[in-house]
Amino acid sequence: MYFAAFMAPAFLLVALSGGLYLLGNKGSVQSEQLMLPAGSALNFQSETLESDIRALLESAGVDHKFEYVKAKGQQAETRPTSRTHIEFSQSGQGLQAKVNKPSLQYAMMELHKGHGPKLFKLYQMLVALALLGVVLGGLAVGLLAQSYRRKVLITSAVGLAVFLALSLLA
Repeated sequence: MYFAAFMAPAFLLVALSGGLYLLGNKGSVQSEQLMLPAGSALNFQSETLESDIRALLESAGVDHKFEYVKAKGQQAETRPTSRTHIEFSQSGQGLQAKVNKPSLQYAMMELHKGHGPKLFKLYQMLVALALLGVVLGGLAVGLLAQSYRRKVLITSAVGLAVFLALSLLA
């Protein structure tokens, strides 16, 4: 009961954000170009990319708090992306940057995908462990109680069959 109550907000977030996403409401991001000092450059493969970005933002007079940087190819973005974040890209025109402000639905989806603050990610891991405990505990209780054993086995087998059919055949 306590684990279920602890997990309820996380389940509501996943159900709401995921359900809206599947219904076509993916959220939106409002982007604004960020002016960088002339000749600005970043090496997206650098070991010091995060500190380089912090120094670049400071030199541009931008006060932006972020926890870490995610780089891929010729792009990088500050994280978490569940709140205002900055995206950098290297192109023929040089280094470009834009400030992205997510809508509520987009921010919830980013949390859903694990792109939130580090503390929220820890919370998500605790919820995952609690969910595993609740599911395994429920199965154990159902299998140990003779009057429920057959029903639990049949329901579990049907659930597994549906899961496999939809995940492998669809």
